[in-house]
Amino acid sequence: MNATDTSVGQSLRAEFETIFGYQPLDCFRAPGRVNLIGEHTDYNDGFVLPIAIDRAVHVAIGRRPGSRADANGSGTAAPPAQEKSIRIVSDHRDDRGQRLAGQFIAEDLVPGVLPAWLNHPAGVVDEIAKTTGTVVGGIDLYIESTVPVGAGLSSSHALEVAVLIALDAVYGLDLDDREKVLLTQRAENNFVGAPTGIVDQAASIMTEAGHALFLDCRDLRARQIPFSLDAEGLRLLVIDTRVSHSHSESGYGDRRRTCEEAAGLLGAQSLRELDETVDLGPLTEVQRKRARHVFSENARVTSTVELLEGEGREGCSIRGIGELLLASHDSLAHDYEVSCVELDAAVSAAMSAGALGARMIGGGFGGSAIALVDTENVEMIAEAVVAEFSDRGFRAPDIFAVGPGPGADRVD
Repeated sequence: MNATDTSVGQSLRAEFETIFGYQPLDCFRAPGRVNLIGEHTDYNDGFVLPIAIDRAVHVAIGRRPGSRADANGSGTAAPPAQEKSIRIVSDHRDDRGQRLAGQFIAEDLVPGVLPAWLNHPAGVVDEIAKTTGTVVGGIDLYIESTVPVGAGLSSSHALEVAVLIALDAVYGLDLDDREKVLLTQRAENNFVGAPTGIVDQAASIMTEAGHALFLDCRDLRARQIPFSLDAEGLRLLVIDTRVSHSHSESGYGDRRRTCEEAAGLLGAQSLRELDETVDLGPLTEVQRKRARHVFSENARVTSTVELLEGEGREGCSIRGIGELLLASHDSLAHDYEVSCVELDAAVSAAMSAGALGARMIGGGFGGSAIALVDTENVEMIAEAVVAEFSDRGFRAPDIFAVGPGPGADRVD
Protein backbone atom coordinates (compact mmCIF):
# COMPACT_ATOMS: atom_id res chain seq x y z
CA MET A 1 0.00 0.00 0.00
CA ASN A 2 1.55 3.32 -1.03
CA ALA A 3 1.33 6.74 0.61
CA THR A 4 -1.38 7.90 -1.80
CA ASP A 5 -3.61 4.95 -0.88
CA THR A 6 -3.09 5.69 2.82
CA SER A 7 -3.99 9.34 2.27
CA VAL A 8 -7.16 8.35 0.38
CA GLY A 9 -8.12 5.96 3.17
CA GLN A 10 -7.67 8.63 5.83
CA SER A 11 -9.74 11.12 3.83
CA LEU A 12 -12.52 8.55 3.28
CA ARG A 13 -12.68 7.72 6.97
CA ALA A 14 -12.81 11.37 7.96
CA GLU A 15 -15.59 12.19 5.50
CA PHE A 16 -17.57 9.10 6.51
CA GLU A 17 -17.42 10.15 10.17
CA THR A 18 -18.49 13.71 9.29
CA ILE A 19 -21.52 12.42 7.37
CA PHE A 20 -22.67 9.53 9.53
CA GLY A 21 -21.28 10.44 12.95
CA TYR A 22 -19.20 7.35 13.62
CA GLN A 23 -16.05 5.63 12.36
CA PRO A 24 -16.30 3.24 9.38
CA LEU A 25 -15.20 -0.37 9.63
CA ASP A 26 -13.02 -0.29 6.52
CA CYS A 27 -12.36 1.24 3.10
CA PHE A 28 -12.08 -0.34 -0.36
CA ARG A 29 -11.33 0.65 -3.95
CA ALA A 30 -12.34 -0.75 -7.35
CA PRO A 31 -10.79 0.65 -10.54
CA GLY A 32 -12.42 1.57 -13.80
CA ARG A 33 -11.06 -0.08 -16.91
CA VAL A 34 -9.85 0.55 -20.41
CA ASN A 35 -10.31 -2.33 -22.78
CA LEU A 36 -7.20 -2.30 -24.96
CA ILE A 37 -8.90 -4.48 -27.54
CA GLY A 38 -11.76 -6.97 -27.70
CA GLU A 39 -14.95 -4.90 -27.91
CA HIS A 40 -18.41 -6.52 -27.95
CA THR A 41 -16.77 -9.93 -27.79
CA ASP A 42 -17.42 -10.67 -24.11
CA TYR A 43 -21.12 -11.50 -24.42
CA ASN A 44 -20.24 -13.59 -27.47
CA ASP A 45 -18.01 -15.83 -25.29
CA GLY A 46 -14.93 -14.35 -26.95
CA PHE A 47 -11.61 -12.82 -25.91
CA VAL A 48 -10.93 -9.46 -24.27
CA LEU A 49 -7.78 -7.64 -23.16
CA PRO A 50 -8.55 -4.88 -20.62
CA ILE A 51 -6.40 -3.05 -18.10
CA ALA A 52 -7.53 -1.76 -14.74
CA ILE A 53 -6.82 1.97 -14.78
CA ASP A 54 -5.42 4.25 -12.11
CA ARG A 55 -8.84 5.87 -11.55
CA ALA A 56 -11.19 4.19 -9.12
CA VAL A 57 -14.34 4.18 -7.02
CA HIS A 58 -13.58 4.28 -3.29
CA VAL A 59 -16.00 3.11 -0.62
CA ALA A 60 -15.99 3.52 3.15
CA ILE A 61 -18.38 1.12 4.91
CA GLY A 62 -19.77 1.07 8.44
CA ARG A 63 -22.32 -0.78 10.52
CA ARG A 64 -24.66 1.66 12.21
CA PRO A 65 -24.39 1.81 15.99
CA GLY A 66 -27.46 0.20 17.53
CA SER A 67 -28.17 -1.95 14.47
CA ARG A 68 -29.11 -5.46 15.52
CA ALA A 69 -27.99 -7.02 12.25
CA ASP A 70 -25.07 -9.35 13.02
CA ALA A 71 -22.15 -10.28 10.78
CA ASN A 72 -24.25 -12.92 9.02
CA GLY A 73 -26.96 -10.46 8.09
CA SER A 74 -29.53 -11.77 10.58
CA GLY A 75 -31.07 -9.95 13.50
CA THR A 76 -33.97 -9.90 15.89
CA ALA A 77 -37.49 -10.26 14.55
CA ALA A 78 -38.89 -7.31 12.61
CA PRO A 79 -36.19 -4.69 13.40
CA PRO A 80 -37.17 -1.06 12.79
CA ALA A 81 -36.75 0.17 9.22
CA GLN A 82 -33.86 2.47 10.16
CA GLU A 83 -31.95 -0.56 11.45
CA LYS A 84 -32.55 -2.52 8.25
CA SER A 85 -31.84 0.16 5.68
CA ILE A 86 -28.71 0.69 3.60
CA ARG A 87 -27.78 4.37 3.44
CA ILE A 88 -25.48 5.64 0.69
CA VAL A 89 -23.92 9.07 0.22
CA SER A 90 -21.74 10.00 -2.77
CA ASP A 91 -19.25 12.78 -3.40
CA HIS A 92 -21.02 13.45 -6.73
CA ARG A 93 -23.59 16.24 -6.68
CA ASP A 94 -26.87 16.94 -8.45
CA ASP A 95 -27.84 20.05 -10.42
CA ARG A 96 -28.62 21.87 -7.18
CA GLY A 97 -25.18 21.12 -5.74
CA GLN A 98 -26.53 18.56 -3.28
CA ARG A 99 -24.67 15.30 -2.69
CA LEU A 100 -26.26 12.28 -4.33
CA ALA A 101 -27.72 10.23 -1.50
CA GLY A 102 -30.35 7.58 -0.95
CA GLN A 103 -31.38 4.62 1.08
CA PHE A 104 -33.27 1.38 0.60
CA ILE A 105 -34.18 -1.85 2.40
CA ALA A 106 -32.92 -5.10 0.91
CA GLU A 107 -36.22 -6.97 1.26
CA ASP A 108 -38.13 -4.19 -0.51
CA LEU A 109 -35.95 -3.87 -3.61
CA VAL A 110 -37.72 -3.80 -6.97
CA PRO A 111 -35.97 -3.05 -10.29
CA GLY A 112 -36.79 0.27 -11.91
CA VAL A 113 -37.93 2.15 -8.80
CA LEU A 114 -34.76 3.74 -7.40
CA PRO A 115 -32.84 6.64 -8.97
CA ALA A 116 -30.65 5.34 -11.80
CA TRP A 117 -27.28 5.64 -10.02
CA LEU A 118 -28.60 3.90 -6.90
CA ASN A 119 -29.64 0.84 -8.91
CA HIS A 120 -26.02 -0.29 -9.15
CA PRO A 121 -25.32 -0.78 -5.42
CA ALA A 122 -28.92 -1.90 -4.89
CA GLY A 123 -28.51 -4.56 -7.57
CA VAL A 124 -25.46 -5.92 -5.75
CA VAL A 125 -27.35 -6.06 -2.45
CA ASP A 126 -30.26 -7.80 -4.15
CA GLU A 127 -28.01 -10.34 -5.85
CA ILE A 128 -26.12 -11.07 -2.61
CA ALA A 129 -29.42 -12.05 -1.02
CA LYS A 130 -30.36 -14.29 -3.95
CA THR A 131 -26.93 -15.88 -4.25
CA THR A 132 -25.82 -16.27 -0.63
CA GLY A 133 -29.00 -15.84 1.41
CA THR A 134 -27.38 -12.92 3.26
CA VAL A 135 -29.71 -9.95 3.75
CA VAL A 136 -27.72 -6.75 4.08
CA GLY A 137 -29.01 -4.17 6.55
CA GLY A 138 -27.97 -1.52 9.04
CA ILE A 139 -25.10 -0.48 6.76
CA ASP A 140 -23.82 2.93 5.68
CA LEU A 141 -21.65 3.59 2.62
CA TYR A 142 -19.75 6.70 1.59
CA ILE A 143 -18.57 6.73 -2.05
CA GLU A 144 -15.95 8.79 -3.86
CA SER A 145 -15.01 8.29 -7.50
CA THR A 146 -12.35 9.53 -9.91
CA VAL A 147 -13.78 7.46 -12.81
CA PRO A 148 -15.61 9.80 -15.22
CA VAL A 149 -19.31 8.95 -15.57
CA GLY A 150 -20.51 8.13 -19.09
CA ALA A 151 -16.99 8.05 -20.55
CA GLY A 152 -16.95 4.32 -21.32
CA LEU A 153 -14.48 3.61 -18.51
CA SER A 154 -16.92 1.45 -16.58
CA SER A 155 -17.74 3.78 -13.70
CA SER A 156 -20.95 1.89 -12.90
CA HIS A 157 -19.23 -1.50 -12.79
CA ALA A 158 -16.46 -0.06 -10.62
CA LEU A 159 -19.16 1.15 -8.22
CA GLU A 160 -20.76 -2.31 -8.16
CA VAL A 161 -17.43 -4.02 -7.55
CA ALA A 162 -16.43 -1.59 -4.78
CA VAL A 163 -19.74 -2.14 -2.98
CA LEU A 164 -19.48 -5.91 -3.42
CA ILE A 165 -15.96 -6.29 -2.03
CA ALA A 166 -16.87 -4.05 0.91
CA LEU A 167 -19.95 -6.14 1.74
CA ASP A 168 -18.02 -9.36 1.11
CA ALA A 169 -15.49 -8.33 3.76
CA VAL A 170 -17.96 -7.02 6.33
CA TYR A 171 -20.38 -9.95 6.02
CA GLY A 172 -17.73 -12.64 5.59
CA LEU A 173 -19.23 -13.88 2.31
CA ASP A 174 -15.88 -15.39 1.26
CA LEU A 175 -16.59 -15.03 -2.47
CA ASP A 176 -13.75 -15.89 -4.85
CA ASP A 177 -12.91 -13.70 -7.86
CA ARG A 178 -14.99 -15.75 -10.28
CA GLU A 179 -18.04 -15.56 -8.01
CA LYS A 180 -17.61 -11.80 -7.62
CA VAL A 181 -17.42 -11.31 -11.38
CA LEU A 182 -20.53 -13.36 -12.05
CA LEU A 183 -22.49 -11.84 -9.15
CA THR A 184 -21.91 -8.28 -10.36
CA GLN A 185 -22.81 -9.31 -13.90
CA ARG A 186 -26.13 -10.73 -12.68
CA ALA A 187 -26.78 -7.54 -10.72
CA GLU A 188 -26.18 -5.49 -13.87
CA ASN A 189 -28.27 -7.76 -16.11
CA ASN A 190 -31.16 -8.60 -13.79
CA PHE A 191 -31.59 -5.55 -11.56
CA VAL A 192 -30.10 -2.62 -13.50
CA GLY A 193 -31.49 -4.05 -16.74
CA ALA A 194 -28.36 -3.65 -18.87
CA PRO A 195 -27.44 -6.77 -20.91
CA THR A 196 -23.68 -6.35 -20.41
CA GLY A 197 -21.02 -9.04 -20.51
CA ILE A 198 -18.29 -9.70 -17.95
CA VAL A 199 -15.26 -7.78 -19.18
CA ASP A 200 -15.75 -4.71 -16.97
CA GLN A 201 -16.20 -6.57 -13.70
CA ALA A 202 -13.41 -9.01 -14.49
CA ALA A 203 -10.96 -6.21 -15.31
CA SER A 204 -11.75 -4.40 -12.06
CA ILE A 205 -11.50 -7.53 -9.90
CA MET A 206 -8.83 -9.70 -11.51
CA THR A 207 -6.20 -7.47 -13.14
CA GLU A 208 -2.74 -7.01 -11.62
CA ALA A 209 -0.85 -3.70 -11.69
CA GLY A 210 1.39 -3.30 -14.71
CA HIS A 211 -0.51 -5.91 -16.69
CA ALA A 212 -3.39 -6.37 -19.09
CA LEU A 213 -5.86 -9.21 -18.48
CA PHE A 214 -6.21 -11.73 -21.30
CA LEU A 215 -9.63 -13.16 -20.52
CA ASP A 216 -11.54 -15.95 -22.18
CA CYS A 217 -15.14 -14.94 -21.54
CA ARG A 218 -16.44 -18.45 -22.20
CA ASP A 219 -14.95 -19.94 -19.03
CA LEU A 220 -13.24 -16.96 -17.31
CA ARG A 221 -9.77 -18.41 -17.81
CA ALA A 222 -7.37 -15.48 -17.41
CA ARG A 223 -3.72 -14.70 -17.96
CA GLN A 224 -1.81 -11.61 -16.86
CA ILE A 225 -0.01 -10.01 -19.83
CA PRO A 226 2.87 -7.58 -19.11
CA PHE A 227 1.98 -4.06 -20.22
CA SER A 228 4.64 -1.49 -19.32
CA LEU A 229 4.04 1.79 -21.11
CA ASP A 230 6.91 3.56 -19.33
CA ALA A 231 9.44 0.98 -20.53
CA GLU A 232 8.72 1.91 -24.14
CA GLY A 233 8.28 5.64 -23.62
CA LEU A 234 4.56 5.50 -24.30
CA ARG A 235 1.33 6.89 -22.89
CA LEU A 236 -2.25 5.73 -23.30
CA LEU A 237 -4.53 8.71 -23.73
CA VAL A 238 -8.23 8.59 -23.01
CA ILE A 239 -10.24 11.00 -25.15
CA ASP A 240 -13.59 11.47 -23.44
CA THR A 241 -15.92 12.89 -26.09
CA ARG A 242 -18.35 13.86 -23.31
CA VAL A 243 -21.15 12.38 -25.38
CA SER A 244 -23.07 10.37 -22.79
CA HIS A 245 -24.37 6.90 -23.41
CA SER A 246 -26.42 4.30 -21.55
CA HIS A 247 -26.18 0.56 -22.12
CA SER A 248 -29.77 0.01 -21.05
CA GLU A 249 -31.14 2.71 -23.39
CA SER A 250 -28.84 2.37 -26.40
CA GLY A 251 -28.47 -0.08 -29.24
CA TYR A 252 -26.20 -2.27 -27.12
CA GLY A 253 -28.99 -4.75 -26.41
CA ASP A 254 -29.92 -4.84 -30.11
CA ARG A 255 -26.36 -5.81 -31.01
CA ARG A 256 -26.34 -8.59 -28.46
CA ARG A 257 -29.64 -10.01 -29.68
CA THR A 258 -28.49 -9.88 -33.29
CA CYS A 259 -25.35 -11.86 -32.44
CA GLU A 260 -27.37 -14.46 -30.55
CA GLU A 261 -29.77 -14.80 -33.48
CA ALA A 262 -26.87 -15.13 -35.94
CA ALA A 263 -25.22 -17.84 -33.86
CA GLY A 264 -28.51 -19.76 -33.69
CA LEU A 265 -29.00 -19.58 -37.44
CA LEU A 266 -25.49 -20.96 -37.89
CA GLY A 267 -26.17 -23.83 -35.50
CA ALA A 268 -24.03 -22.57 -32.63
CA GLN A 269 -24.62 -21.51 -29.05
CA SER A 270 -22.43 -18.44 -29.53
CA LEU A 271 -20.33 -16.83 -32.25
CA ARG A 272 -17.21 -17.96 -30.36
CA GLU A 273 -17.79 -21.49 -31.67
CA LEU A 274 -17.39 -20.19 -35.24
CA ASP A 275 -14.82 -18.20 -37.23
CA GLU A 276 -14.49 -16.33 -40.51
CA THR A 277 -14.44 -19.57 -42.51
CA VAL A 278 -18.10 -20.31 -41.73
CA ASP A 279 -20.68 -19.80 -44.49
CA LEU A 280 -22.61 -16.64 -43.59
CA GLY A 281 -25.15 -17.21 -46.35
CA PRO A 282 -28.09 -17.93 -44.01
CA LEU A 283 -27.68 -14.53 -42.31
CA THR A 284 -29.11 -11.14 -43.14
CA GLU A 285 -26.67 -8.42 -44.17
CA VAL A 286 -26.82 -6.87 -40.68
CA GLN A 287 -26.19 -10.23 -39.02
CA ARG A 288 -23.24 -10.88 -41.34
CA LYS A 289 -21.67 -7.55 -40.42
CA ARG A 290 -22.06 -8.18 -36.69
CA ALA A 291 -20.60 -11.70 -36.97
CA ARG A 292 -17.73 -10.41 -39.10
CA HIS A 293 -16.76 -7.96 -36.37
CA VAL A 294 -16.81 -10.61 -33.65
CA PHE A 295 -14.67 -13.03 -35.70
CA SER A 296 -12.10 -10.38 -36.63
CA GLU A 297 -12.01 -8.81 -33.16
CA ASN A 298 -11.25 -12.13 -31.48
CA ALA A 299 -8.38 -12.59 -33.93
CA ARG A 300 -7.09 -9.08 -33.15
CA VAL A 301 -7.08 -9.83 -29.42
CA THR A 302 -4.98 -12.95 -29.84
CA SER A 303 -2.61 -11.10 -32.20
CA THR A 304 -2.23 -8.31 -29.64
CA VAL A 305 -1.40 -10.81 -26.90
CA GLU A 306 1.22 -12.43 -29.12
CA LEU A 307 2.87 -9.06 -29.70
CA LEU A 308 2.88 -8.17 -26.01
CA GLU A 309 4.10 -11.55 -24.79
CA GLY A 310 6.77 -11.75 -27.48
CA GLU A 311 8.59 -8.64 -26.28
CA GLY A 312 12.22 -8.86 -27.33
CA ARG A 313 11.47 -10.64 -30.58
CA GLU A 314 11.54 -8.59 -33.76
CA GLY A 315 8.31 -6.63 -34.19
CA CYS A 316 6.96 -7.66 -30.78
CA SER A 317 6.22 -4.74 -28.46
CA ILE A 318 3.48 -2.45 -27.29
CA ARG A 319 4.32 -0.20 -30.24
CA GLY A 320 3.38 -3.01 -32.59
CA ILE A 321 -0.28 -3.09 -31.51
CA GLY A 322 -1.17 0.31 -33.00
CA GLU A 323 -2.41 -1.05 -36.33
CA LEU A 324 -4.59 -3.58 -34.52
CA LEU A 325 -6.20 -0.82 -32.45
CA LEU A 326 -7.05 1.15 -35.59
CA ALA A 327 -8.42 -1.94 -37.35
CA SER A 328 -10.61 -2.56 -34.30
CA HIS A 329 -12.07 0.94 -34.58
CA ASP A 330 -12.78 0.52 -38.29
CA SER A 331 -14.62 -2.74 -37.59
CA LEU A 332 -16.62 -1.22 -34.73
CA ALA A 333 -17.55 1.78 -36.87
CA HIS A 334 -18.51 -0.07 -40.06
CA ASP A 335 -19.41 -3.67 -39.21
CA TYR A 336 -20.74 -3.23 -35.67
CA GLU A 337 -21.94 0.34 -36.21
CA VAL A 338 -21.50 1.54 -32.63
CA SER A 339 -19.27 4.56 -33.23
CA CYS A 340 -20.41 8.17 -33.64
CA VAL A 341 -19.07 11.25 -35.39
CA GLU A 342 -17.28 12.47 -32.26
CA LEU A 343 -15.49 9.14 -31.71
CA ASP A 344 -14.52 8.96 -35.38
CA ALA A 345 -13.17 12.51 -35.19
CA ALA A 346 -11.14 11.71 -32.07
CA VAL A 347 -9.52 8.68 -33.70
CA SER A 348 -8.85 10.45 -37.00
CA ALA A 349 -7.34 13.55 -35.38
CA ALA A 350 -5.14 11.51 -33.05
CA MET A 351 -3.82 9.38 -35.91
CA SER A 352 -3.18 12.41 -38.13
CA ALA A 353 -1.18 14.02 -35.30
CA GLY A 354 1.10 10.99 -34.89
CA ALA A 355 -0.62 8.46 -32.63
CA LEU A 356 0.60 4.88 -33.07
CA GLY A 357 -2.96 3.58 -32.87
CA ALA A 358 -6.41 4.68 -31.71
CA ARG A 359 -9.92 3.31 -31.34
CA MET A 360 -13.23 3.81 -29.60
CA ILE A 361 -13.75 1.83 -26.39
CA GLY A 362 -16.75 0.63 -24.44
CA GLY A 363 -20.28 -0.01 -25.57
CA GLY A 364 -20.22 2.83 -28.07
CA PHE A 365 -22.70 5.52 -29.17
CA GLY A 366 -20.55 8.00 -27.22
CA GLY A 367 -18.04 7.73 -24.42
CA SER A 368 -14.31 7.61 -25.08
CA ALA A 369 -11.58 6.67 -27.50
CA ILE A 370 -8.02 5.70 -26.63
CA ALA A 371 -4.82 6.68 -28.40
CA LEU A 372 -1.43 5.00 -27.98
CA VAL A 373 1.16 7.78 -28.23
CA ASP A 374 4.83 8.54 -27.66
CA THR A 375 5.31 10.41 -24.40
CA GLU A 376 6.86 13.41 -26.12
CA ASN A 377 3.83 13.72 -28.43
CA VAL A 378 1.11 13.75 -25.75
CA GLU A 379 0.56 17.50 -25.75
CA MET A 380 0.69 17.84 -29.53
CA ILE A 381 -1.84 15.05 -30.10
CA ALA A 382 -4.17 16.32 -27.38
CA GLU A 383 -4.09 19.80 -28.93
CA ALA A 384 -4.85 18.36 -32.36
CA VAL A 385 -7.92 16.53 -31.05
CA VAL A 386 -9.18 19.60 -29.19
CA ALA A 387 -8.71 21.73 -32.33
CA GLU A 388 -10.62 19.19 -34.45
CA PHE A 389 -13.52 19.18 -32.01
CA SER A 390 -13.58 22.98 -31.94
CA ASP A 391 -13.51 23.23 -35.74
CA ARG A 392 -16.46 20.85 -36.00
CA GLY A 393 -18.50 22.56 -33.29
CA PHE A 394 -18.32 19.64 -30.87
CA ARG A 395 -18.20 20.00 -27.12
CA ALA A 396 -14.58 20.19 -25.91
CA PRO A 397 -13.26 16.71 -25.04
CA ASP A 398 -11.61 15.75 -21.77
CA ILE A 399 -8.21 14.17 -22.46
CA PHE A 400 -6.01 12.45 -19.89
CA ALA A 401 -3.48 9.64 -19.61
CA VAL A 402 -4.15 6.37 -17.81
CA GLY A 403 -1.87 3.55 -16.78
CA PRO A 404 -2.36 -0.10 -15.82
CA GLY A 405 -3.21 0.02 -12.13
CA PRO A 406 -4.05 -2.71 -9.60
CA GLY A 407 -7.37 -4.48 -9.30
CA ALA A 408 -9.92 -4.04 -6.53
CA ASP A 409 -8.61 -4.20 -2.97
CA ARG A 410 -8.81 -2.87 0.55
CA VAL A 411 -7.51 0.65 1.24
CA ASP A 412 -5.63 1.34 4.50
